Amino acid sequence: MQANKYPIERRYIAKRPNTRPGLRLTTGTPAFFVAHDTGNPGADADSHYRYFNALTDRSASAHTFIDDKKILEIIPAGTDKDPAEKAWHVLYKVTSDNEHFGYNANDAALGVELCYGGNIDFEEAYKRFVWYLAYCCARWNKDPRLFIPSHKQLDPARKIDCDNGLKSGGRTLKELIADVTATLAEPPLIQVPHGDSSNPTSPAFTPLPADLAQALIGEYVRPAWAAARASHQQPEAEHFHRLAVNLRAAAGIDERGVRLPQAVKLHKSNAQEMIFRWLSPAWYRAQAAGDTKAAASAHARANRLRLAAGLPEQ
Repeated sequence: MQANKYPIERRYIAKRPNTRPGLRLTTGTPAFFVAHDTGNPGADADSHYRYFNALTDRSASAHTFIDDKKILEIIPAGTDKDPAEKAWHVLYKVTSDNEHFGYNANDAALGVELCYGGNIDFEEAYKRFVWYLAYCCARWNKDPRLFIPSHKQLDPARKIDCDNGLKSGGRTLKELIADVTATLAEPPLIQVPHGDSSNPTSPAFTPLPADLAQALIGEYVRPAWAAARASHQQPEAEHFHRLAVNLRAAAGIDERGVRLPQAVKLHKSNAQEMIFRWLSPAWYRAQAAGDTKAAASAHARANRLRLAAGLPEQ
């Protein structure tokens, strides 16, 4: 995808408990992205900045507002030097977010709002909406088919966004996800920096072989996940689940082994964890046992992980 296709404007509202509490996301970086529309036809991104910067009588906010002219982050989303903060864009009492992602959306997700209606050019706003969601998926190694729920999906009894905003331009949520996925697959290969906004590109990477990703998950990650679940260690279990998702994404496959349009660069921390937690000990055990074949296999696997994360071989 084109990492710098559209500029991202960052103009943050004042910290206030009911709009911007100034708290970090529980997950550190965003775990998923909730697609909203503003439900306020004709109001652009700047209008919503002014509204939420002055709001005092209720709790509500979102991270990013997108119209036909700009992408405006009004609460830090983690796309620049400021770490991602919480926003109040999904009610805590709904349970769909916890069931699907293991977290409340306000604690773990970005709220991304599509501005529409009135004098807003839907097609231009939609292009920026698609690109921004793709940018976030690329930055944090997320498959858009799994990690972009609509607000309606999380709270169907109350909400109709972003389906209503999309409908105004003749689009559906299914088409939105397909367009985000297609944008990720556009050349050049994804080169969005992970946590280093001073560098507009990141080193090239080599996709992880699909059979190696499946083998690493089966041999190491899935047993660790099962052990954490059996010990009722929910945060650890969720971590291993995300690690498996990221390994598959680095190989360009989904959980069924079906090929995705494009592989995504592996997080360096994921590669390092796999190497130091499992592959390095396996190499030492093989060396001690005089099993040169097993040692060579562990070494080769470690190097494939390094290449998938854009790191040099060792």
